[in-house]
Amino acid sequence: MPIVISIVGHSGCGKTTLVEKLVRDLSTRGLRIATIKHAHHKVELDTPGKDSYRYKAAGAAMSLLLTRDALQLVADAIDNREPEQLAQRFMAEADMVLAEGFSHAPGAKIEVLRRACDKPPRCAVEDGLIAIVTDMDEIYPQLPHFGLEDIAGITRFMLEQE
Repeated sequence: MPIVISIVGHSGCGKTTLVEKLVRDLSTRGLRIATIKHAHHKVELDTPGKDSYRYKAAGAAMSLLLTRDALQLVADAIDNREPEQLAQRFMAEADMVLAEGFSHAPGAKIEVLRRACDKPPRCAVEDGLIAIVTDMDEIYPQLPHFGLEDIAGITRFMLEQE
């Protein structure tokens, strides 16, 4: 089972940028990293009229598209939608899974919180919050704090979570 850590925070605070930098850093260390993104809006996952779309429309619970270089799985939404459940079901080959969003799901969380966003924290320690990536020292002083550009420090901390 891979390590699963959710990167949480308000819209526009820098979650995607942070996840992108962490994936790059962790991958260069030889780790297999997977990501899960929680979208709050409807997203078309398959192209209408294409084979895999037609299979799903015909009733397939899952459709896997395999090319020479990649694969894409389109599956019915299931009740088990929490990052650790999704990682166990679909990402067992990964060393670590970074989930963006999922602030209300159980599990370890690192929150991105910037003064410029002018919002309160989304999560509390009791929600699984293990660290803060921030420019505000006064927020959760009992937790490890990392600067927005301290990718090496965040990576080291995440690797210690095993």
